[in-house]
Amino acid sequence: MRGRFDEQLSELNNTLIEMGALIENAIFKATNALMMQDAEEARTVIENDTVINAIEREIESKCLKLILMQQPVARDLGQVSAALKMITDMERIGDHAADISDLCVYLSNQDYIIKLEHISQMAEAASKMVTESIDAFVRKNLELAQAVIVRDDTVDALFAIVKKDLIGLIHENAEYGEQAFDLLQIAKYYERIGDHAVNIAEWVIFSITGKHKDKQVL
Repeated sequence: MRGRFDEQLSELNNTLIEMGALIENAIFKATNALMMQDAEEARTVIENDTVINAIEREIESKCLKLILMQQPVARDLGQVSAALKMITDMERIGDHAADISDLCVYLSNQDYIIKLEHISQMAEAASKMVTESIDAFVRKNLELAQAVIVRDDTVDALFAIVKKDLIGLIHENAEYGEQAFDLLQIAKYYERIGDHAVNIAEWVIFSITGKHKDKQVL
């Protein structure tokens, strides 16, 4: 019985890794579409969001089967429950990549009013947080999960810079207002991606320690 459970748990981890790769790729492609003003690549991210949604449902099914059929002990239940919580945040990350891509299509034929250096740095930092949060779950690495949470300060600080720069541009020229708002929305989506990575990391900590946000759960 234990051997079968471990096998199914391994399958669950592999599917989580697969979903993680999909959302990482979505962030990468959305960012590339933004930087290169590539509307076609942006559209592929939007179209592929349905694949991410489908794999979320597959993982959810795997988790529920493990709980109902294998009756895991508390430690294992924590890991499966964490996976169920994580996929909600992972799916939202995919949604945000599609949201960014949707704005990329609209902006693809416009000259940017500002260099996207800080937005690019936000994208890189948020994407790394996503990668490492999922890696922390698979490897059961508490320190890596904690490092993801700390790194969110970098994303937040970059967002503050982008916001300040865009508001300054609007003050200089009101005609910049519409694009400034769109770019601020994009930056906000990256900031939210970082927040979702933090949520994933917090559930990783729960799966290892049984504690979530300083509260004993298991």
